Amino acid sequence: MNPSARITPTPAQEQAALAWLSLLHDQPSSGDQATFSRWLQADPAHAEAYAQAQVLWELSEVPARTLADEDALALQGYLNAMNPARRSSVRRWSGALAMAACLLMMIAVGAGWQPSRWLDDLGADYVSAPGQVRTVTLADQSQVTLDADSAIAVDFSGGERHVRLRRGAAFFRVTHTGEPFVVDAEQGQARVLGTQFEVRLLPVGAQVTVLSGRVAVTAQHGAAPQVLSANQQVAYGAGSAATLHAADSEGQLAWRQGWLNYYKASLAEVVEDLRRYYPGRIVVLNDELAARRVSGSFPSQDPQAVLASLQSAMGFEQHSVMGRLIILR
Repeated sequence: MNPSARITPTPAQEQAALAWLSLLHDQPSSGDQATFSRWLQADPAHAEAYAQAQVLWELSEVPARTLADEDALALQGYLNAMNPARRSSVRRWSGALAMAACLLMMIAVGAGWQPSRWLDDLGADYVSAPGQVRTVTLADQSQVTLDADSAIAVDFSGGERHVRLRRGAAFFRVTHTGEPFVVDAEQGQARVLGTQFEVRLLPVGAQVTVLSGRVAVTAQHGAAPQVLSANQQVAYGAGSAATLHAADSEGQLAWRQGWLNYYKASLAEVVEDLRRYYPGRIVVLNDELAARRVSGSFPSQDPQAVLASLQSAMGFEQHSVMGRLIILR
């Protein structure tokens, strides 16, 4: 064997290494330690997998604790929605979840542990999976194209057509029926009669981009509307709206054709979009790295190729675990 050849553990060996790492952090018995020693010596790939697991454990501690708190809060909301009479707090679990930080990040994430999605989907009528762009036709023949990992709830009653964006983003082609068509997102709404536009949830608030027609956007109930026409955009949040501005609507809405376009966007913004197309989680550990600017056009359906391209241009480190977790630093 070439001594300089790189040893690459299999996914099963990576998972076994993580399981051993978790066990050894939890007061193992002498028998466990002896069994681990035999496993470690049985194959050079085992030692490599365990060394990688130790590095990733240290890298993941801070973001995993954050995710533990977020997931515990989301799980509480999910249980409350299932049984409003039951109010026992799940927050007390967050300490235990934080103690298992790397298991959350590396194993549970791989199994689909994301309570916030469960809660969104519980009240949704249409959902798109991570990586799936889906078009649905509503009862009035209006069409909605859901960006990857998005969810909407529909209510056509009381003389108005209401759609609530629960997660992600949606592009609307609205059929004129004479009844108002309203998209609710966070505290605000977009009201139209016949047009094509996108509503996208942001970390705080939402953003409306108009491709054609006119849309009246309000930041909260009772606020004065801003009227947008083709190639205009406005963001709102926390009850107030920014000033509307010109936008390259075709370019920004190219996700419908499988492309993500950016001009001087932060890496954090790019990663936020890529997360919707990746069947796990992507974490940026370095705030300075997250703030660096990106321009370019990238294929949305291959987030790992996009990150590889950005890594080559920006020089950051990238660690992948079991195809379900990517850590950038």
